[in-house]
Amino acid sequence: MNKFTIFSLALALTSSSAVFAQSSHVSAVWVADLGNGQYQNPILHADYSDPDAIRVGDDFYMTASSFNHAPGLPVLHSKDLVNWRIVSHALPRQVPEDVFRIVQHGNGVWAPAIRHHEGEFYIYWGDPDFGIYMIKTKDPAGDWSEPVLVFEGKGLIDPCPFWDEDGNNYLSFAYAGSRAGLKSVLAIARLNATGSKVLDRGVIVYDGHEDDPTIEGTKMHKRNGYYYMFAPAGGVSTGWQLVLRSKNIYGPYERHVAMHQGSAPTNGPHQGAWVDTQTGEDWFIHFQDKDAYGRIVHLQPMKWVNDWPVIGIEKDVKGTGEPVLKHKKPNVGKTYPIETPAESDEFDSPLLGKQWQWQANPDGTWLMPSKHGHLTLYTQQVPESYKNLLDIPNVLTQKFPAEEFMATTKMRLIGNEKVENERAGFAVVGEDYSQLYIKQGAGKQTLHYASCKKGLTSGRESVTNVTDLEEGGYVYLRVKVGKGALCQWYYSLDGKKYTAVGDTFTAQPGKWIGATLGLYAARDTKINDSGYAEFDWFRIEPIK
Repeated sequence: MNKFTIFSLALALTSSSAVFAQSSHVSAVWVADLGNGQYQNPILHADYSDPDAIRVGDDFYMTASSFNHAPGLPVLHSKDLVNWRIVSHALPRQVPEDVFRIVQHGNGVWAPAIRHHEGEFYIYWGDPDFGIYMIKTKDPAGDWSEPVLVFEGKGLIDPCPFWDEDGNNYLSFAYAGSRAGLKSVLAIARLNATGSKVLDRGVIVYDGHEDDPTIEGTKMHKRNGYYYMFAPAGGVSTGWQLVLRSKNIYGPYERHVAMHQGSAPTNGPHQGAWVDTQTGEDWFIHFQDKDAYGRIVHLQPMKWVNDWPVIGIEKDVKGTGEPVLKHKKPNVGKTYPIETPAESDEFDSPLLGKQWQWQANPDGTWLMPSKHGHLTLYTQQVPESYKNLLDIPNVLTQKFPAEEFMATTKMRLIGNEKVENERAGFAVVGEDYSQLYIKQGAGKQTLHYASCKKGLTSGRESVTNVTDLEEGGYVYLRVKVGKGALCQWYYSLDGKKYTAVGDTFTAQPGKWIGATLGLYAARDTKINDSGYAEFDWFRIEPIK
C-alpha cells in the first residue's frame, strides 16, 4: 500500500465498489434534471472550475480545477451528462507535499484534462509554479497513481494529452503570464510512449494576442483528418469559446468562434469538454464565472457544420452558438434517476463525505470523521504567520451549492480548560469572510461574530461578542445565502428559535475559486492535549 493510498483512507475516500453501491442524493436547493425529459442550466450550480469530461462506454467522468484544496481533482460520474455524483478525488494530497502544508490560495491544480487511453484513465494538470503533472488509474473511482512531473517549468498550464494514430504522442498547453512572462499563446510538445515525460520544450502553434487575448485551456481532438484545439479566449467572465483546426498538428491553425454570450444571460461561456453520446449526439460542458458562487457548470448541445462545431443555439451570428438555459436532455439510450453531488452530512459514517476539502494538506490529527455520530475536529495551533482565518490550513470546506440556500450545523466545543482562546466555528470563506464561532476562555464559553475584508492581503478580523454559552453545550449556527450571495447569520440554543446576528454580509470569491462553507477548530498556543469541537450534523436546505 503506497502513501497515497494510506492518505486516501485517512481522508475517508471510499473504494469504487462502495461508491456505486451508495444511494443517490438529490439536492433540496438545486436540481438540473427537470423530470420531464429536459434539463436546466447550470447542471452543477457549484464551483467545478475548468471542467473536463470524457465518455467511456456508457459512463461519463468529469474532473475540475481544485487549486490549493486537498484532496484535489474531484472525479464526478454520470450516466446522462445531467445527473452527477462525486465518486473520488484523484489527488489525496497536493504536491510538493511540504509546500502545500501551508495554505497556498490560488496555487496548485489548474485546468486538468481527463482522458482514457488503452484501458487506463489519465489526468494531466498544470501547477503554474512547478510544471505539468500526470496521474493514471484503471478505476477512476478508486486509487490513482502518484503524480509524475511530466514537464517541469514555471507558468506551464492547461495541458491536454493527445495520442495520434501514427503512434506519436503530444501535449498541448498554455502559459500563465504571472510566472512565464508570456500569455495568449498555445503550444504543443511531444510526449514519450508512456505519456510520462515530454521529449522537447514545445513549439508555439497559435498566437492569440491580436484576435484572442488570454487564450488558454487547451483540449486536443482529431476528426475527419483535422486536428482541433478547443480553447477559451477573451477572459474568464467576458470571453468566448474558440476552436482551432489544422491538417498538421503544428499548424497553421484556422480559427472559429464556436460559442459566445450573444444575447444570452450566461457570461463568459467557455472552457470545457466536447463529449459525444452512445447515440451519436455531441455536447459541450463548460463553466460560467458567477463571482462568489464560483465557476458553475453548464451543458450545451453541439453540432458540426462544415467540419466546424457550433456550440449552443445558433442565433444572430452564423456558425456561432449562444448558451441555452433549458434544453432536451442528451439521448443516452436510457433514462436514469435524478442525482446530485452530496451536500448535507449527518456524520454518521466513518467515511467523511466527498464534498469536503481542506485548505491545505491535512495532518492525521485534524479530525475523526465519526465519533458517536459526530464529526470531531481537534483544535490545531494556528501558523506563526497567522493573520486571520484564511491562513489556517485545517478549515474543512465545501462549495456553495445553489444561488439561494440555508446551511445549518449543530456543534459544541469541548475545550482544554488549561488553555485560553480555543475556538471552533462555521464560516463563509472568501477573500472577504464572516463567521460565527465559540470561544473557550476564563472558565466560560462565548459566541462571537467576526468578519474580515480583503483577508488575502492586510485584512484583520472585526469581532463582536454575541452571547455567553453554557460550557460544552450545543449551539446551532446558520447562514442564509440569498441572491447576489447576500448572507445573514443566525444562532439558536434549542434548534427552534433563531436569532439574527450582525449585518447582511456579501460573500466574495477567494483566489480563483468561489466562496466556500467552512468548519474549523483552532487555538493560539502549543499544548500537550488539544480540545475539540463536535459537529453533530451539517445540513443544506431551502431558505425558510
